[in-house]
Parts: sequence; structure tokens; C-alpha cells
Amino acid sequence: MTIEPGDRALFDNAEAILRDNDRGAYTVPTKGLYPFQWNWDSCLTALGQRHFDEARAWTEIETLLAHQWPDGMVPHIVFHAPDDGYFPGPAVWATDRPTPTSGITQPPVLGFVLLRLFAEANDKVLARKRASALLPKADHWHRWFYASRDPAGTGLVAILHPWESGRDNSIDWDEALARVPTDGVAPYQRRDTQHVDAAERPTQGEYDRYLWLVQKFRSLGWDNSKLHDASAFKVVDPGFNAILIRSDEALGELAEMLGDDEIAAAARGRVAKARAAFLQLWSEKDGQFLCYDRVVEKLGASCSVGGLLPLLAGLGDTDRLVDTVHRWRGKVAFGVPSHDPSDPRFEPKRYWRGPCWLVVNHMLADGLARSGRLDAAAEIVADSLGLIRKSGFAEYYDPRDGSALGGRHFTWTAAMVVELLSAGRA
Repeated sequence: MTIEPGDRALFDNAEAILRDNDRGAYTVPTKGLYPFQWNWDSCLTALGQRHFDEARAWTEIETLLAHQWPDGMVPHIVFHAPDDGYFPGPAVWATDRPTPTSGITQPPVLGFVLLRLFAEANDKVLARKRASALLPKADHWHRWFYASRDPAGTGLVAILHPWESGRDNSIDWDEALARVPTDGVAPYQRRDTQHVDAAERPTQGEYDRYLWLVQKFRSLGWDNSKLHDASAFKVVDPGFNAILIRSDEALGELAEMLGDDEIAAAARGRVAKARAAFLQLWSEKDGQFLCYDRVVEKLGASCSVGGLLPLLAGLGDTDRLVDTVHRWRGKVAFGVPSHDPSDPRFEPKRYWRGPCWLVVNHMLADGLARSGRLDAAAEIVADSLGLIRKSGFAEYYDPRDGSALGGRHFTWTAAMVVELLSAGRA
């Protein structure tokens, strides 16, 4: 690994953040705002950790998967230690797990992270041992997705709560979320707005609906055989499904490397079916993919970065998608905004309704590089590092001027910087 002299300080600062937020066997996203272990945060964090401590990177994922549910679901939060600085905590979820967890999941970046940790490992013996133990758990999670979130066998899975998308308050969910009632939501006190300006977080109305869904699922005993059909919110997100497809492809490749032909064949079968089904999400008019609302059975009308994330899996017309990225980028100072800046609903400071996120930038750049669009990938990487140099390691950024938003001293932002610098993509 060679780091350019001018980038050494960035790398060292990023590594220091990863170590500072390390709790021994898991890493918190940042102190205060997010004091527990988050699913896709941890997996993406391992990409950064591997560059200075491969064994620690494997441990990050092992800790997460140690709390996989018997049915295969990997929860989006593991509450390792009590902390009343976050809401909703274990008492609200009431999932009755040995170590408390939430009852929903998050984008399955695990598969392509595992492949990268294994294929690019320096310690091949360690990597084979750790990957061999984790492979069946990852496969169980992927099988769970199609069993529980695609019961009709369409080839695409639905998210049942906006938090599952990772893009909590995206404009993509507005119409579907508006149909979720708020009657009967128990009184609660948010904690996020005690750490971060409320103007940078989801609204109270959105939170009320988030909590209604949690209470609904809790009333069903978190039985994943019932939640899909019972949910008032069922959305097929192209970003989420693209991540699953890319991870399934990676899982198949990893299984072949490890000599598990059965898992490899199953993963390839899921990928083929999902790729064929994915075409129905394309919008020729918008030059990107759109969400599909299973409740009303129609495509949405929201152009978010979720519709560009299929670049990660090489889905769709790459040139058209790159044109869309460039069009958005031309309206702001830094890319890639999480929503089309020309949309009147665009909010450049409010969480996933406009700001830039380095984890998304990394996935877009990664997919573009794999598709041979090194020029477009380099532009995104340059913007990403430009945001860091201007405003430090924030949770997300205002695309108009690059100012820092949300939490600071942020783990997965630091991990992406380490990964970008170490992979020679800078």
C-alpha cells in the first residue's frame, strides 16, 4: 500500500477516527449520536480497517453476524451496551433477543465487503479461515431476503421501513410514508435532535410514522413471515436491490473461491432472476431507476441517488446514468447530492433529501470503475476528498458549499477515505 505524501495526513486522521470509535469488537458510527453497532456502517467500516488491521476488520463483521436472527435476518442495530442517548432503544424494539437488537435490517453491503476482504487479503490463511465461517451466514441472510421480502417471487425485494434503506428520509418515501397512520403512537422523546440541528434531521411527522411501523411490527411479534403482507409501507428500492445483487454476485464468487459450489450456484440463480426483474424499474424519461410502491403497484416519481446506485452492480444504461450524475453535479459545488437538485423538494441540509454522503460516493465510484468509466469515477473521488479537505470527517455534507452536517468524527466517512486512498483511486 502506497499513500502519496500529500495524502498521508488525511489517511492518518482517518485511521485515528476509526481507532477512536472502536469499542473492541465493534465500532460505533460516532460518539453520542450513534452509540451502538449499525449493520451497514460496520461492514463498510471493515473496508477501512483492513488497511491497517486485517484481523480487526474480520472481527467487526463477525461481531455483527453473531447477532443474526435464527431466520437469517441481520438486524440494523445491535445494542451491545446500555446508552440512553439514542432513541428508539431496546425497550421500544422489544425483539426479545439475547443481546438486544432492532427488528429490521439494512442494505446488504456485506457480500461485496467479504469478497474484497478475502480477495485482497495479505494474510491468506487468516482470510480463508474467517471467510469460510462467515460465508454460510451471509448466504442465510440473502436467502432470508427473498423468502421474507419477496414472498411472491418477483425477483426483487421490498423494504418495509424507511430505515431499512439506509436513506431514512429520502424523498423517495414521501408518498408511501404519507399513507402510514400515526394514531396510537406512544409518546416519545427524540434524542437525535439533542446532538444535531433539527434542520439536518428527519421531521417530527416522519418520526411519528417511523414509530408507528415499529409498533405495528412489534405487535406481530417480529414474525418475518407476517411483516411483508401486514406492512403499510412496501417499497422496492433500486438502490437497495442493486446492493443486494452486487453482494450476491460477490457471494457467488467468494463461494467458488472457497469451494462451496452449492452456495455459488444459489447466488448465481438469485442474481439472474433479479437482473431480469430490474428492468421494470427503469425510467427512460428520467435517465435513471425509480422506486416501485407495492401497495399501490406503481413506480414513484422521485429521482434520488437510490436510482443511480444500480451503477454499483452494472445495471442499466451506464452512459445515461453518468449523464444524470453530471447533470446533478452541474447544479452544485460538490457531488453526488442524494437527490436531484432541480426538484423543488430538494433540501441540501436535511439528511438524505439532498446532502452528499461519502459511502454513496464510494459505491458509485466503485461501480463506475468496474464498468470502465474511470473518468466519471475519478470525478466522484475528487469531490469526496475535496469535501474532507474542506470540512473534515462529517456524517454528510451540503452539496452547495461542502459544509459539514450531522455527526462529526464519523467512522464510515473515515473508512471511505482510507479505502479510497489505499485503493489508488485518489
